[in-house]
Amino acid sequence: MSKKKKLILDTAVDLFNKYGYDQVTIRMIALKLDISSGNLNYHYRNRKDILEAIYFEMVSVFDERIETLDDTEISIAQIRNDIKQSMIRMIDYKFFWTDLYNLLDVSDKVKKHFQEAYKARVAGCFLLFEKMKSLHLMRAPSFASEYEFLTERMINYGNTWIYSSGLYLNQLSPQHIEKQVNTLLSMLYPFLTKKGQKEFENVLPALFNKD
Repeated sequence: MSKKKKLILDTAVDLFNKYGYDQVTIRMIALKLDISSGNLNYHYRNRKDILEAIYFEMVSVFDERIETLDDTEISIAQIRNDIKQSMIRMIDYKFFWTDLYNLLDVSDKVKKHFQEAYKARVAGCFLLFEKMKSLHLMRAPSFASEYEFLTERMINYGNTWIYSSGLYLNQLSPQHIEKQVNTLLSMLYPFLTKKGQKEFENVLPALFNKD
């Protein structure tokens, strides 16, 4: 990607995050960059092209994590760190996650990838669970669909935590982000073995402080 294209995308993300996708025009992006709309259109024909480029830039890291999960050394600390890094990256593209379902209708290309990525995330969760079970960190499911339901809860929470946070917060503080990371990670706790729960408690001792 050229430096000019990268600058256009970075500027668009800043404006989308500040005002929302629907409120930002090509002219606004061009004015922010101090270039003509025609110059911008040379690189990206319209807002949809910009949205698609931003989306695939955003998910490149997520896709890579899914692809390398099979080779990743699993621990509760590693899982927490992965959740935290994902949430921090999502904040950089806050506009997308606060208007997720509307923006998926803007581009068939984005919607198709998002739907395929969901399947990959489900498979990634099940791979994670199997690796955790092999390390005796996670128990076997109590009924056939138990881990399917857990996967759905975790993915849905991961997709919507920024939107739900925005309903009652003006900004996402580091403390709030830590709380969201712990909330998502804690969904695993009831499914951990004694060994897994002990490791969880060692990672987050403050949650178990009874003072």
